[in-house]
Amino acid sequence: MDELKHFDFDKKPMKEKFFLTPIAYLLSFPTIWNRKLKVNKVNMKGLKPPYILLATHHAFIDFKVTTAAIFPRRANYIVAIDGFINREWLLRNVGAICKRKFTSDIKLVRQIKYSLDKLKNIVAIYPEARYSLIGTNAILPDSLSKMVKILKHPVVMLNMHGNYLTQPVWNLDMRKVPLAADMTQIITKDEIDTLSVDEINARINKAFVYDEYKWQFDNKIKIDFKDRAKNLHKPLYQCPSCLKEHVMDSDHDKIWCTSCHKTYVMDFYGRLKATEGMTEFPHIPDWYEFERAFVRKQIEAGTYLFEDEVNIESLPNADGYIPLGKGKLKHDLNGFVLEGEEFDHKLELVKPPLSMYGLHIEYDYFKKGDCLDLSTHDDTYYIYPLTQKNVVTKLSFAVEEIYKIKHEELLKSK
Repeated sequence: MDELKHFDFDKKPMKEKFFLTPIAYLLSFPTIWNRKLKVNKVNMKGLKPPYILLATHHAFIDFKVTTAAIFPRRANYIVAIDGFINREWLLRNVGAICKRKFTSDIKLVRQIKYSLDKLKNIVAIYPEARYSLIGTNAILPDSLSKMVKILKHPVVMLNMHGNYLTQPVWNLDMRKVPLAADMTQIITKDEIDTLSVDEINARINKAFVYDEYKWQFDNKIKIDFKDRAKNLHKPLYQCPSCLKEHVMDSDHDKIWCTSCHKTYVMDFYGRLKATEGMTEFPHIPDWYEFERAFVRKQIEAGTYLFEDEVNIESLPNADGYIPLGKGKLKHDLNGFVLEGEEFDHKLELVKPPLSMYGLHIEYDYFKKGDCLDLSTHDDTYYIYPLTQKNVVTKLSFAVEEIYKIKHEELLKSK
């Protein structure tokens, strides 16, 4: 592995090449016009680049909405390394900056600073670092507000609506849904010096709040797509009736428990209703948070543990995935331990709880199965559980909740 080329994170970002801008518009605007995007701009009058653009992250269409929202300006986008696969030249030339997910990275801060100070550009950041699993906002890193304080540039929030409903990460079939976005300058340049890091953090977290199912229901957006609940059991893996985990299944407009057979139907407006008996969670995100609370109880009781045989792939650069064969993955209150073989060398990766505030997961990634990824500064390992099924959502909950617990303990010890 030492002989393999690793991604060059030191190469300076650039402004988008002029001949690529029309292509970006051609790829973005027909979709935006077809979906009748409405952008509500607040406190944006007179604001010109450079500034930091923070955006919610729902689906690939996010980039098209962002293109329209900042028109006629262009931006340097923070993009995960898997987005660079087989298109590094293109992404570098449209101004993209590469990042490995859920790693602390001082080089990234330098690249952002260069884009703001030298290129005088907008820098677009999707700090949730993964598509929303259930149409609600995810945990954000504390380092985000510290970075904003250091960089001393205005901060704009782009809170998008309809993107998740168009193509939820658990079912990538497209639905035709109207799009909207709120684009708000939440921190002016003059406020940077006067606001504390905690105050900046509070503003950012408040601006990131969204609930796509509530937005759909409140705006009476009808989605009559026949497979609207297919694969919903990926994020909703636990039965709220019998409480068994990893027993759910789904198809068409229904989700059901294979153990107690309780069944729920998703209506045209994203609400659930039990076919018989009580409907525990008509609002889908409430079911999701019920699962999180259940995992938190297991962690606090000391009973949480995940172990499984896994397939491992490596992504040291943008040339593609390298199969490493089988290994073992363990996750508990002490974090992750991944063991395997790496070209005749023993692979052992340890990720302590405080090294990761969140976890990137994928459902049926390239038809190879559900996976999670763990990164170092030089490599990203894509890990596919082989024995346990439909477990990656629970792993993402566990990473977040263990981080919260350990972070609280650390603060109390100071």
